[in-house]
Amino acid sequence: MSREDQLSSYDYPLPEELIAKVPLATRDASRLMVLDRRTHAIAHHTIRELPDLLETGDCLVLNNTRVLPARLFGIRTATGGKWEGLYLGTTATGLWRLIGQTRGYLRTNETITINNDAGETLLLKLIEKEADGVSQYEASTGDALESLQRFGTVPLPPYMDRKVATEADWERYQTTYAQHPGSVAAPTAGLHFTPELLDRCRQRGIRRAEVTLHVGIGTFRPVTVENLAEHRMHSEWCELSSKTATYLTEARAEGGRIVAVGTTSLRTLESAYHANDSTEAPGFREWRSETNLFIRPPYKFGSTDVLLTNFHLPKSTLLMLIAAFGGLDFVLEAYRIAIAERYRFFSYGDAMLIL
Repeated sequence: MSREDQLSSYDYPLPEELIAKVPLATRDASRLMVLDRRTHAIAHHTIRELPDLLETGDCLVLNNTRVLPARLFGIRTATGGKWEGLYLGTTATGLWRLIGQTRGYLRTNETITINNDAGETLLLKLIEKEADGVSQYEASTGDALESLQRFGTVPLPPYMDRKVATEADWERYQTTYAQHPGSVAAPTAGLHFTPELLDRCRQRGIRRAEVTLHVGIGTFRPVTVENLAEHRMHSEWCELSSKTATYLTEARAEGGRIVAVGTTSLRTLESAYHANDSTEAPGFREWRSETNLFIRPPYKFGSTDVLLTNFHLPKSTLLMLIAAFGGLDFVLEAYRIAIAERYRFFSYGDAMLIL
Protein backbone atom coordinates (compact mmCIF):
# COMPACT_ATOMS: atom_id res chain seq x y z
CA MET A 1 0.00 0.00 0.00
CA SER A 2 1.48 3.33 -1.08
CA ARG A 3 1.79 6.33 1.24
CA GLU A 4 -0.95 8.13 -0.71
CA ASP A 5 -3.32 5.20 -0.07
CA GLN A 6 -2.90 5.38 3.72
CA LEU A 7 -5.42 7.30 5.83
CA SER A 8 -2.71 8.23 8.33
CA SER A 9 -0.89 10.22 5.61
CA TYR A 10 -3.67 12.82 5.76
CA ASP A 11 -3.47 13.52 9.47
CA TYR A 12 -2.06 16.69 11.01
CA PRO A 13 -2.08 18.27 14.49
CA LEU A 14 -4.48 21.22 14.69
CA PRO A 15 -4.70 23.43 17.79
CA GLU A 16 -8.29 23.71 19.00
CA GLU A 17 -8.13 27.51 19.07
CA LEU A 18 -7.62 27.67 15.28
CA ILE A 19 -11.01 26.10 14.55
CA ALA A 20 -13.32 28.92 13.42
CA LYS A 21 -16.52 28.37 15.38
CA VAL A 22 -18.10 31.72 14.57
CA PRO A 23 -17.96 33.80 11.37
CA LEU A 24 -15.91 36.97 10.98
CA ALA A 25 -17.72 40.31 10.98
CA THR A 26 -17.73 40.38 7.17
CA ARG A 27 -17.54 37.57 4.62
CA ASP A 28 -14.62 38.95 2.64
CA ALA A 29 -12.38 39.62 5.66
CA SER A 30 -10.82 36.16 5.52
CA ARG A 31 -7.18 35.54 4.76
CA LEU A 32 -6.14 33.77 1.56
CA MET A 33 -3.06 31.57 1.20
CA VAL A 34 -1.92 31.26 -2.43
CA LEU A 35 -0.14 28.09 -3.53
CA ASP A 36 1.71 27.94 -6.85
CA ARG A 37 2.01 24.30 -7.96
CA ARG A 38 4.71 25.07 -10.53
CA THR A 39 7.17 26.86 -8.25
CA HIS A 40 5.91 25.58 -4.87
CA ALA A 41 5.82 29.19 -3.71
CA ILE A 42 3.39 30.14 -0.94
CA ALA A 43 2.13 33.71 -0.47
CA HIS A 44 -0.28 35.36 1.94
CA HIS A 45 -3.15 37.57 0.81
CA THR A 46 -6.80 38.28 1.64
CA ILE A 47 -10.00 37.23 -0.09
CA ARG A 48 -10.55 40.84 -1.13
CA GLU A 49 -7.45 40.54 -3.34
CA LEU A 50 -8.90 37.60 -5.29
CA PRO A 51 -9.86 39.62 -8.42
CA ASP A 52 -6.23 40.74 -8.76
CA LEU A 53 -4.90 37.21 -8.24
CA LEU A 54 -6.96 35.82 -11.10
CA GLU A 55 -6.67 36.70 -14.79
CA THR A 56 -9.02 38.28 -17.30
CA GLY A 57 -10.87 35.45 -19.04
CA ASP A 58 -10.79 33.09 -16.05
CA CYS A 59 -14.14 31.55 -15.11
CA LEU A 60 -15.31 31.11 -11.53
CA VAL A 61 -17.53 28.04 -11.07
CA LEU A 62 -19.88 28.43 -8.09
CA ASN A 63 -22.07 25.79 -6.44
CA ASN A 64 -25.51 27.40 -6.11
CA THR A 65 -27.00 24.83 -3.73
CA ARG A 66 -28.93 26.13 -0.73
CA VAL A 67 -28.55 24.69 2.78
CA LEU A 68 -31.76 23.30 4.23
CA PRO A 69 -32.80 23.89 7.85
CA ALA A 70 -32.28 20.15 8.14
CA ARG A 71 -31.60 19.79 11.88
CA LEU A 72 -34.66 18.72 13.88
CA PHE A 73 -35.19 18.45 17.65
CA GLY A 74 -38.07 16.54 19.19
CA ILE A 75 -39.17 14.05 21.83
CA ARG A 76 -40.18 10.42 21.67
CA THR A 77 -43.95 10.62 21.97
CA ALA A 78 -44.24 7.52 24.12
CA THR A 79 -41.42 8.16 26.59
CA GLY A 80 -40.64 11.90 26.46
CA GLY A 81 -37.00 11.12 25.74
CA LYS A 82 -35.01 13.63 23.69
CA TRP A 83 -34.49 12.96 19.96
CA GLU A 84 -32.35 14.76 17.41
CA GLY A 85 -32.44 14.17 13.65
CA LEU A 86 -30.87 15.27 10.39
CA TYR A 87 -33.03 15.32 7.25
CA LEU A 88 -31.34 13.74 4.22
CA GLY A 89 -34.11 13.72 1.62
CA THR A 90 -37.27 11.85 0.68
CA THR A 91 -37.92 8.47 -0.90
CA ALA A 92 -39.89 7.96 -4.10
CA THR A 93 -42.95 7.27 -1.93
CA GLY A 94 -42.56 10.49 0.07
CA LEU A 95 -41.03 9.09 3.26
CA TRP A 96 -38.42 11.25 4.97
CA ARG A 97 -34.89 9.84 5.21
CA LEU A 98 -33.29 10.87 8.49
CA ILE A 99 -30.38 10.09 10.76
CA GLY A 100 -31.69 10.19 14.32
CA GLN A 101 -30.08 10.10 17.75
CA THR A 102 -31.80 9.20 21.00
CA ARG A 103 -31.10 7.29 24.17
CA GLY A 104 -32.20 3.71 23.85
CA TYR A 105 -33.74 1.88 20.92
CA LEU A 106 -36.31 3.50 18.60
CA ARG A 107 -38.80 0.89 17.42
CA THR A 108 -40.75 0.63 14.18
CA ASN A 109 -44.02 2.64 14.27
CA GLU A 110 -42.79 4.71 17.22
CA THR A 111 -43.42 8.45 16.76
CA ILE A 112 -41.40 11.59 17.33
CA THR A 113 -43.13 14.85 18.32
CA ILE A 114 -41.58 18.13 17.12
CA ASN A 115 -43.02 21.47 18.23
CA ASN A 116 -42.13 24.96 17.02
CA ASP A 117 -42.45 28.44 18.53
CA ALA A 118 -45.69 29.03 16.63
CA GLY A 119 -47.39 26.25 18.56
CA GLU A 120 -47.42 23.88 15.58
CA THR A 121 -46.65 20.17 15.80
CA LEU A 122 -44.94 17.80 13.40
CA LEU A 123 -45.15 14.04 13.97
CA LEU A 124 -42.64 11.60 12.47
CA LYS A 125 -43.39 7.85 12.54
CA LEU A 126 -40.53 5.40 12.07
CA ILE A 127 -41.36 3.10 9.14
CA GLU A 128 -38.14 1.37 8.14
CA LYS A 129 -34.45 1.30 9.05
CA GLU A 130 -31.78 1.36 6.36
CA ALA A 131 -28.03 0.86 6.73
CA ASP A 132 -25.52 3.32 8.27
CA GLY A 133 -27.98 4.72 10.81
CA VAL A 134 -30.44 6.10 8.23
CA SER A 135 -34.17 5.49 8.75
CA GLN A 136 -37.37 6.28 6.88
CA TYR A 137 -40.14 8.22 8.58
CA GLU A 138 -43.72 9.10 7.67
CA ALA A 139 -44.35 12.82 8.30
CA SER A 140 -47.68 14.24 9.43
CA THR A 141 -47.31 17.28 7.17
CA GLY A 142 -47.10 17.57 3.40
CA ASP A 143 -44.20 19.23 1.62
CA ALA A 144 -40.86 18.38 3.27
CA LEU A 145 -39.05 21.60 2.37
CA GLU A 146 -41.91 23.76 3.64
CA SER A 147 -42.05 21.73 6.87
CA LEU A 148 -38.32 22.10 7.43
CA GLN A 149 -38.67 25.87 7.17
CA ARG A 150 -41.22 25.74 10.00
CA PHE A 151 -39.63 23.13 12.26
CA GLY A 152 -35.94 22.85 11.36
CA THR A 153 -32.76 24.76 12.11
CA VAL A 154 -29.38 25.19 10.42
CA PRO A 155 -27.36 21.92 10.48
CA LEU A 156 -24.07 23.28 11.83
CA PRO A 157 -21.00 21.00 11.84
CA PRO A 158 -20.27 19.33 15.21
CA TYR A 159 -16.96 21.18 15.71
CA MET A 160 -18.82 24.50 16.10
CA ASP A 161 -19.90 23.22 19.52
CA ARG A 162 -23.50 24.39 19.30
CA LYS A 163 -26.51 22.49 18.05
CA VAL A 164 -28.86 25.45 17.81
CA ALA A 165 -27.89 28.04 15.19
CA THR A 166 -27.52 31.66 16.14
CA GLU A 167 -29.14 34.51 14.23
CA ALA A 168 -25.78 35.11 12.50
CA ASP A 169 -25.58 31.45 11.42
CA TRP A 170 -28.91 31.66 9.57
CA GLU A 171 -27.42 34.29 7.27
CA ARG A 172 -23.73 33.39 7.19
CA TYR A 173 -23.96 29.60 6.78
CA GLN A 174 -25.38 30.20 3.30
CA THR A 175 -23.72 31.62 0.19
CA THR A 176 -25.03 34.94 -1.11
CA TYR A 177 -25.88 33.25 -4.43
CA ALA A 178 -27.62 30.14 -3.03
CA GLN A 179 -30.65 29.18 -5.13
CA HIS A 180 -31.58 25.48 -5.06
CA PRO A 181 -32.47 23.95 -1.65
CA GLY A 182 -31.00 20.51 -1.00
CA SER A 183 -27.81 20.55 1.10
CA VAL A 184 -27.19 19.57 4.71
CA ALA A 185 -23.87 21.46 4.77
CA ALA A 186 -22.64 24.64 3.10
CA PRO A 187 -20.22 24.73 0.15
CA THR A 188 -17.87 26.64 2.39
CA ALA A 189 -15.44 28.17 -0.12
CA GLY A 190 -18.39 30.17 -1.44
CA LEU A 191 -19.13 31.69 1.98
CA HIS A 192 -16.37 34.26 1.39
CA PHE A 193 -18.09 35.93 -1.56
CA THR A 194 -20.06 39.15 -1.21
CA PRO A 195 -22.04 40.62 -4.13
CA GLU A 196 -19.43 43.39 -4.23
CA LEU A 197 -16.54 40.91 -4.53
CA LEU A 198 -18.31 39.07 -7.34
CA ASP A 199 -18.93 42.40 -9.08
CA ARG A 200 -15.25 43.31 -8.82
CA CYS A 201 -14.40 39.97 -10.42
CA ARG A 202 -16.84 40.74 -13.24
CA GLN A 203 -15.30 44.18 -13.77
CA ARG A 204 -11.90 42.52 -13.98
CA GLY A 205 -13.16 40.38 -16.89
CA ILE A 206 -13.51 37.21 -14.82
CA ARG A 207 -16.45 35.10 -15.92
CA ARG A 208 -18.95 33.33 -13.68
CA ALA A 209 -20.71 30.00 -14.15
CA GLU A 210 -22.81 27.91 -11.77
CA VAL A 211 -23.30 24.23 -11.02
CA THR A 212 -25.34 22.48 -8.34
CA LEU A 213 -24.23 19.78 -5.93
CA HIS A 214 -26.40 19.04 -2.91
CA VAL A 215 -24.00 18.29 -0.07
CA GLY A 216 -25.07 15.10 1.68
CA ILE A 217 -24.29 12.95 4.70
CA GLY A 218 -20.85 12.03 3.35
CA THR A 219 -19.66 15.38 4.68
CA PHE A 220 -20.27 14.13 8.24
CA ARG A 221 -19.00 10.59 7.76
CA PRO A 222 -15.39 9.97 8.85
CA VAL A 223 -13.13 7.66 6.88
CA THR A 224 -12.78 4.50 8.98
CA VAL A 225 -10.38 2.37 6.91
CA GLU A 226 -6.60 2.79 6.73
CA ASN A 227 -6.51 1.57 3.12
CA LEU A 228 -8.31 4.28 1.15
CA ALA A 229 -9.02 1.87 -1.69
CA GLU A 230 -11.60 0.30 0.65
CA HIS A 231 -13.48 3.56 1.32
CA ARG A 232 -16.77 4.15 -0.47
CA MET A 233 -18.18 7.65 -0.91
CA HIS A 234 -21.86 8.37 -0.35
CA SER A 235 -23.64 9.59 -3.47
CA GLU A 236 -24.65 13.22 -3.88
CA TRP A 237 -26.90 14.71 -6.54
CA CYS A 238 -25.32 17.26 -8.86
CA GLU A 239 -26.02 19.06 -12.12
CA LEU A 240 -24.10 20.89 -14.82
CA SER A 241 -26.48 22.63 -17.23
CA SER A 242 -26.07 22.88 -20.99
CA LYS A 243 -25.66 26.65 -20.58
CA THR A 244 -22.80 26.16 -18.13
CA ALA A 245 -21.21 23.49 -20.34
CA THR A 246 -21.21 25.86 -23.31
CA TYR A 247 -19.87 28.72 -21.21
CA LEU A 248 -17.00 26.63 -19.82
CA THR A 249 -16.09 25.28 -23.24
CA GLU A 250 -15.95 28.80 -24.67
CA ALA A 251 -13.92 30.11 -21.73
CA ARG A 252 -11.26 27.44 -22.07
CA ALA A 253 -11.16 27.78 -25.89
CA GLU A 254 -10.39 31.47 -25.40
CA GLY A 255 -7.52 30.71 -23.03
CA GLY A 256 -9.32 31.22 -19.73
CA ARG A 257 -8.74 29.04 -16.72
CA ILE A 258 -11.56 27.14 -14.99
CA VAL A 259 -11.56 28.15 -11.31
CA ALA A 260 -13.54 25.78 -9.10
CA VAL A 261 -14.92 27.54 -6.02
CA GLY A 262 -14.84 24.72 -3.52
CA THR A 263 -14.51 20.96 -3.58
CA THR A 264 -18.20 20.48 -4.42
CA SER A 265 -17.89 22.54 -7.61
CA LEU A 266 -14.76 20.60 -8.52
CA ARG A 267 -16.41 17.19 -7.96
CA THR A 268 -19.35 18.28 -10.13
CA LEU A 269 -17.03 19.48 -12.88
CA GLU A 270 -14.97 16.29 -12.85
CA SER A 271 -18.05 14.04 -12.70
CA ALA A 272 -19.59 15.74 -15.72
CA TYR A 273 -16.31 16.12 -17.65
CA HIS A 274 -15.58 12.39 -17.56
CA ALA A 275 -19.19 11.15 -17.57
CA ASN A 276 -19.07 9.57 -21.02
CA ASP A 277 -15.40 8.69 -21.32
CA SER A 278 -16.26 5.27 -22.71
CA THR A 279 -18.22 6.69 -25.66
CA GLU A 280 -17.02 10.29 -26.02
CA ALA A 281 -13.86 12.29 -25.48
CA PRO A 282 -13.75 14.06 -22.09
CA GLY A 283 -15.31 17.52 -22.15
CA PHE A 284 -17.87 19.87 -20.67
CA ARG A 285 -21.37 18.64 -21.33
CA GLU A 286 -24.84 18.84 -19.83
CA TRP A 287 -25.08 16.30 -17.03
CA ARG A 288 -27.23 15.61 -13.99
CA SER A 289 -26.94 12.52 -11.83
CA GLU A 290 -25.72 11.14 -8.54
CA THR A 291 -21.97 11.15 -8.05
CA ASN A 292 -19.85 9.13 -5.64
CA LEU A 293 -16.56 10.23 -7.17
CA PHE A 294 -13.75 9.81 -4.63
CA ILE A 295 -10.87 12.08 -5.65
CA ARG A 296 -7.51 11.31 -4.07
CA PRO A 297 -3.90 11.06 -5.23
CA PRO A 298 -2.84 10.26 -7.92
CA TYR A 299 -6.08 11.43 -9.59
CA LYS A 300 -5.59 13.35 -12.86
CA PHE A 301 -7.83 16.39 -13.34
CA GLY A 302 -9.31 17.38 -16.68
CA SER A 303 -11.90 20.05 -15.96
CA THR A 304 -10.27 22.40 -13.49
CA ASP A 305 -7.17 24.60 -13.58
CA VAL A 306 -7.42 26.56 -10.30
CA LEU A 307 -9.07 25.71 -6.99
CA LEU A 308 -10.32 27.99 -4.21
CA THR A 309 -10.99 26.05 -1.02
CA ASN A 310 -11.05 26.29 2.76
CA PHE A 311 -8.79 24.38 5.17
CA HIS A 312 -10.27 20.95 5.86
CA LEU A 313 -10.44 18.41 8.66
CA PRO A 314 -7.62 15.91 9.21
CA LYS A 315 -8.17 12.52 7.54
CA SER A 316 -11.14 13.86 5.55
CA THR A 317 -11.98 13.07 1.94
CA LEU A 318 -11.88 16.81 1.30
CA LEU A 319 -8.24 17.00 2.37
CA MET A 320 -7.52 14.02 0.11
CA LEU A 321 -9.06 15.88 -2.83
CA ILE A 322 -6.90 18.92 -2.08
CA ALA A 323 -3.83 16.69 -1.91
CA ALA A 324 -4.70 15.26 -5.32
CA PHE A 325 -4.95 18.76 -6.79
CA GLY A 326 -1.96 20.38 -5.10
CA GLY A 327 0.28 17.42 -4.29
CA LEU A 328 0.29 15.69 -0.90
CA ASP A 329 3.62 17.01 0.39
CA PHE A 330 3.00 20.56 -0.86
CA VAL A 331 -0.46 20.68 0.71
CA LEU A 332 0.75 19.29 4.05
CA GLU A 333 3.53 21.89 4.08
CA ALA A 334 0.95 24.61 3.37
CA TYR A 335 -1.16 23.35 6.28
CA ARG A 336 1.90 23.40 8.55
CA ILE A 337 2.54 27.03 7.55
CA ALA A 338 -1.13 27.92 7.99
CA ILE A 339 -1.02 26.63 11.55
CA ALA A 340 2.19 28.53 12.28
CA GLU A 341 0.68 31.71 10.80
CA ARG A 342 -2.54 31.25 12.81
CA TYR A 343 -4.94 30.83 9.90
CA ARG A 344 -8.52 29.96 10.82
CA PHE A 345 -9.73 26.47 9.86
CA PHE A 346 -12.90 24.77 8.57
CA SER A 347 -16.27 26.18 7.45
CA TYR A 348 -16.00 29.71 8.89
CA GLY A 349 -12.24 29.82 8.41
CA ASP A 350 -9.77 31.20 5.91
CA ALA A 351 -9.10 29.96 2.38
CA MET A 352 -6.38 28.86 0.00
CA LEU A 353 -6.05 29.41 -3.74
CA ILE A 354 -4.16 26.66 -5.56
CA LEU A 355 -2.83 27.82 -8.93
